[in-house]
Order: sequence, then structure tokens, then C-alpha cells
Amino acid sequence: MSVDSQTTAHSFTPSTPKRGTRPWDVVLAVAVGAVVIVAVLFLDPLIIGGVLLVVAGLFVVRRGFFNWTTMLFVLTAVVLFVPIRRYALPIQVGFALEPYRVLIAGLLIALAVSIFRRGASSLKPVVWGWPIAIFLWAMFASLMVNAVTLTETELISGGFANIFQLAFLLSVIVLTRQMLSTELVTMILLNVIVFAGAFVGFFAFVERLTRQNIFLMLHQFLPLTILRDDAESLRAGGGRAYASSQHPIALAVLFCMIIPLAIYLMRFSPWPRFTFTRRLVYTAAIGAMLVGMLSAVSRTGVVTLGVMFLFLLVFRPKLAGILVVIGLPLLVVVGLVLPQLVETMVLSLFDIEGVIASQLTSPGMAGQGRLADLPDAFDEFAQYPLAGTGVGSRIVVGDDANAQILDNQWLGTLLEAGVLGIVGLIALFVWPGFVMMRFTLRSSAPESRRFLTFAIATSTVGYATAMFFYDAFAFMQTLLLLSILYGVAAWAMTDSKDARETTTRDATALEARVAG
Repeated sequence: MSVDSQTTAHSFTPSTPKRGTRPWDVVLAVAVGAVVIVAVLFLDPLIIGGVLLVVAGLFVVRRGFFNWTTMLFVLTAVVLFVPIRRYALPIQVGFALEPYRVLIAGLLIALAVSIFRRGASSLKPVVWGWPIAIFLWAMFASLMVNAVTLTETELISGGFANIFQLAFLLSVIVLTRQMLSTELVTMILLNVIVFAGAFVGFFAFVERLTRQNIFLMLHQFLPLTILRDDAESLRAGGGRAYASSQHPIALAVLFCMIIPLAIYLMRFSPWPRFTFTRRLVYTAAIGAMLVGMLSAVSRTGVVTLGVMFLFLLVFRPKLAGILVVIGLPLLVVVGLVLPQLVETMVLSLFDIEGVIASQLTSPGMAGQGRLADLPDAFDEFAQYPLAGTGVGSRIVVGDDANAQILDNQWLGTLLEAGVLGIVGLIALFVWPGFVMMRFTLRSSAPESRRFLTFAIATSTVGYATAMFFYDAFAFMQTLLLLSILYGVAAWAMTDSKDARETTTRDATALEARVAG
């Protein structure tokens, strides 16, 4: 080789470019320096030091932690395990930084950044866009119709806050759909929800026995500040379990919504491999949730389960018969072990006159029975039938209270938003059930997908039924769980890949992981 050729070859040899300082490195360094200076001058250095250590650790493992799949499971865990209105992050900003709020807000920001970088075409179909829009616009229309009155009474800001809160909670539907990617992730998510429900059910029973709620002890080993832990309700000779919920009724409804998922997994989960073992595992999970429901001592849960069973009987009579065969022995055993709870929750429902009398008690007083609410409520509705008195106009607690606690979300919405509000509720909680059932009965998708939408439709029926017996929007855990389930249903109905190949591939992968 000549000198010229050697020189030419050398001149074209690529050199490794030197890495310069990127703008983001400068921004990060300035931000960290500013935080340290502020911490030293104005804040508790120990708290800020702990926060910086956590942030540094998350930065090191950011690729494994900060991804959609991990965040989906973190969101689910926060919803199911961290009681709402009980905990906040130990950072003073003028209002309580509740974990679920911070997490959802962070995910919405991340989603907005992702859309900005990749374009709106990267969004996965949500299915429920129109129901959500109709619901929110109905609430907003009620607010606008009553804007003058609400402004004069200084309640207009509360109305806007209510609508923002509902939109914020329903955004979880969009987030869940974007974070779901494959059959494997979906199946793991459903298992997490079911076994988390069993965990909550077991410790709800422990709470009933010991009067100790482990979910109000999270601040002892997590960086959380407890807001309040004074909730207590007595019934059937003991305290009602709250567990990770805001109220025993909401806890019972939570279990009702999860049980259909356990029945679905009993048939379609690839783990455990053997059919008998799989049925045994998920039956045990359902048993733990039923015991948790008994510990909540809520007849609303029993009524909700009854309506869900009738729904199942109409569309899946064979499965309903199998559940009766499995459930009756469990009910007998529970009745023998916990006779007082079964009598209070189940047998008392057969005393129709007694149930009606209990719902007519204390008319005109705070805490009057649900049936005692109806005459005055319908008189008020007759005065404002179209748009009600305005979203946020009814205040039921605190020094500014101006209305009775109705324990009926349908009735409360009727009074606040009138016929417009009921149209919104139907769009959000009834129409999706029809859509899911149409997919279940008419779609050519794999049976696992159709059965999944049927399970979620059953949970939706349960939630819509329970709304007659408690102020559902005030207890956000169940609404957040329903939002997650709506996201799962949207995935099952719109996944654009070949569903059969996806199901087979992911099931095989999950089985291999379990076996390995």
C-alpha cells in the first residue's frame, strides 16, 4: 500500500466525537442547586435531604421505573391501597398533595409531552370519549344555567371545582388505555387488582376483629402525612371496616366491582396452569373479598351483588348456576362462623317491612332514611327540573351545609343538575354497559376478550346500582377503579393487532415466566 493510500485511508477513519455539555444538563444542575439553597434557607434540611435521596435513586433507575407499564401498576396500587382524604405528601403548598392527585397529574403531564413529541396520532382509541364529553358538558350546562344564582351565593367556584374534579378522575380512563399495551400486561393488571382486593378484604376482616386499620399506618414507613384517622362507624355489635376506603359502603362496592374480574380470571388466567388449582386460588380470593364485605357490614354490597347476579342470570345462566353451586356452601359456612353479620346484612333484607321502616326514619333531621328524603327531593326537583339548582349548590357537610345527605348519587345529581345531569349519568354509566354487551354478544373477537368486556359490564352494572345507595362521586376510590376498568375494556375492544395471535403469544410468554 502506498503512502498516499495510507494517508487517504487514515483521513476517512471515523473519530469518536467528544460529548459536549447539553442544555438539559445545565438546567438540571441549576434546578438541583436552587432546591438545595431553598432547603438550607427556608425548609427542613432533613426532609429535603430525604426527598433528594429518593429523587436521586429514581433517577438512577429511571429507565426501569419511569415507563408506562410500571406507572400503570403504581397507579393501581395507590388507588387500591392508599386511603383517599387520609394521606398527603409532607410538602406544604397551601393544599393537601394527596398521592393519587400527584400521580395522576404527573401522568397527565407525561402524556401531554408524549403527544407533543409524537403527535396526536400516537394516542390509542379510548372508546368512551363521547360518554365522557356528554357527561361533563351536561354538568357544565347545569352550572351555566344557574350561573347568576350561584355567583350571588358565592357557590360558583365550588361548581367549577366539582366539574374539574370529575374530569380529573375520569382522565384515568384515557391514561389506563394509553398505558395498556399487550395481553400480558392486561392479564397481570387484572391479577394485581384481584389479589389486591383479596388483600384488602382479609385486612378488613382483621380490622373488624381488632379495630386496627393497617391502611392508616402507612405513614409509619412511607413519606406521608396523615390528614385524619378519626372515622368510625358501629353496627352489628362492632366497628365497621373501612380498610383502604373512605367509607364502609364504598369498601363493599369496591369488592363487588372486583369479583367479576376474579370470575373471569378463574377461566382465562394462564396462572395457575391446572384448572382445579386456578379455580381454587380465585375462589379463595373471592372468599376473602366477601369476608371483607361482611366486615364492612353494608347491605348496599349485598343488594349490589344481587343485581349483578340477576344480570349474570340473564346473559350467562349456565355460569350463574355454577356460581350458585359454589356460593351456597360458602354462604352456609360464613353464616355458621359469623351469624350476627349474616343476619344483619343478608337475612334482614328479607324483612321488607323492616327495611322500609328503617329508610323512613328521622324525617327532617340530619341522617334521615333514604325513603324519607324522597318527598322533599321531588318537590325541589319540580321547581328546577331541567338544570337543577346547579352543580356544587348542595353542601351537605361543614358550617356552610345547606342540604341533607341523600346517600343517593342519582337523586343528588337530579337535584343539582336536573334532567341534564341524569342524561349525563346515563351517558357515562349506562350507555357503556350497552356498548360492552353489544361487543360481547356480536363481536367476532376471541372469547377471552368478549368475556372480559362482559365482566367489566357486570362491574359497571354493580357500580350504577350502588349509586342509588351512596354518594358515589364523594368516594373517589370506586370511581377511579371503574375508570381503570373502562380503560381495560377499551383495550379489549380496540386492540388493532391480530387478537388471536396476541392472546396466544402473551399467554405462552406468561406461562413460560411462571414455569421459569
